[in-house]
Amino acid sequence: MMTGNEYKESLRKIHPRIYYMGEKIDCVVDHPMIKPHVNSAAMTYDLACDPMYENLMTATSHLTGKKVNRFTHIHQSIEDLVNKVKMMRMIAQKTGTCFQRCVGFDAMNATFITTYNMDKKYGTNYHERFKKWMTYVQENDLMIAGAMTDVKGNRSLKPSKQADPDLFTHVVEKREDGVVICGAKAHMTGMANSHEMLILPTTNLLDGDQDYAIACAVPVDAEGITHIFGRQTNDQRRLQGDLDTGNSEYAIVGGETLTVLDHVFVPWDRVFMCGETDFAQDYVARFAAYHRQNYGGCKVGNSDVLIGATSMIAKMNGTRKNSLIKDKLTEMIHLAETMYCCSLACSYEGVKEEAGSYYVNTLLANEVKLNCTRNMYEISRLAHDIAGGFIATLPHEWDLNNPETGKWIEKFFVGNEEYTARDRIKIARLLENMSGGTALAESMHGAGSPQAMKVMILRESNVEQKEQFAMDLAHVKL
Repeated sequence: MMTGNEYKESLRKIHPRIYYMGEKIDCVVDHPMIKPHVNSAAMTYDLACDPMYENLMTATSHLTGKKVNRFTHIHQSIEDLVNKVKMMRMIAQKTGTCFQRCVGFDAMNATFITTYNMDKKYGTNYHERFKKWMTYVQENDLMIAGAMTDVKGNRSLKPSKQADPDLFTHVVEKREDGVVICGAKAHMTGMANSHEMLILPTTNLLDGDQDYAIACAVPVDAEGITHIFGRQTNDQRRLQGDLDTGNSEYAIVGGETLTVLDHVFVPWDRVFMCGETDFAQDYVARFAAYHRQNYGGCKVGNSDVLIGATSMIAKMNGTRKNSLIKDKLTEMIHLAETMYCCSLACSYEGVKEEAGSYYVNTLLANEVKLNCTRNMYEISRLAHDIAGGFIATLPHEWDLNNPETGKWIEKFFVGNEEYTARDRIKIARLLENMSGGTALAESMHGAGSPQAMKVMILRESNVEQKEQFAMDLAHVKL
């Protein structure tokens, strides 16, 4: 396993084509816009090397028998599913942000099951290919970016009916030695500082969509790939200082990219699905369930930080002992722990698949994320309510550091005299950045929109059985 520094050095050895603000980035490790995301991901490596967190951060590979970073592990038990959630809450408490490795983690676990099932039906050898690649990932402790979401074009049309065929990633050529793919993957969390990407289909596919049923592993710096780093709320503050970002070491969200695939060659031993449209829906559903499981871990860990910041602001404002403030803080805690309960429940209700790995309860995993789309907004609203309006009108940190204006800011932004104005501003900036903009949008749409969860909840909830319960009690026979 790598340490955080070894992970950073490994990124210096690869050369992805990445653009931001119209310019090509030479090295993600040193670039001020991406460096915080690198630091956050590095935490997942350092904690795995810390004996205090070994139980959560590592596991024993069923492929090699060796100890591996949990982010490269295929779940082998209910305990693995539960430890995943606990691990994510713990890391989020330490970073206050997205640490990016869970998307690839979930994509790998979904692919393990799906390749086994495809091989069983069609006699293909996808599963063995995938296990070979997984062994390579584990042995090198690679960070994998899960690449599922396509740009989708006209949402009313299936992939093969789009005006531009590249709006969904697809195979444009099959060769004796592999395939060539075109398209793009959007909202790619952690892509800029990953080693490889695992490409999955993004939607249910029908006859005629065979070219879009593609799953494969590709290095992030493969020929034909261009990454365009996306803007984030308050991103320019990173180029102007530290204080106004609120969390300068680890940023606030996951550093997403638009990843363009322009005639990218993939050898056959890295292709894990090619044309099997009948497995696309199940593939997507399994990935989504694994990924939605996470939100009661990472988002609750972030909520722990936000609740702490809100409590500190109340102390600095002199309102912490007020009964109304205590009630609102209690509500924030209740909302966070409710999400955590759902994540633990979907993990404890997990089942062993025929492939040998463990899979979460789909219904409860979707409940996790649907709760998150609502609860994170309410937690943030309460944080704003308690903090007060000054979090929206604070002066620039350059003015705080200017002797001519800083003295007035230091004088007039004091609340409770036990705390300095500078410290009050630091906590306010952390609260501001964690509770608005990109961070909330990710809580809403990350791992799918709320409607996607509702579709799965209705599909998985067995309403017919509930109808039967009612008819039995009412003595109704149809």
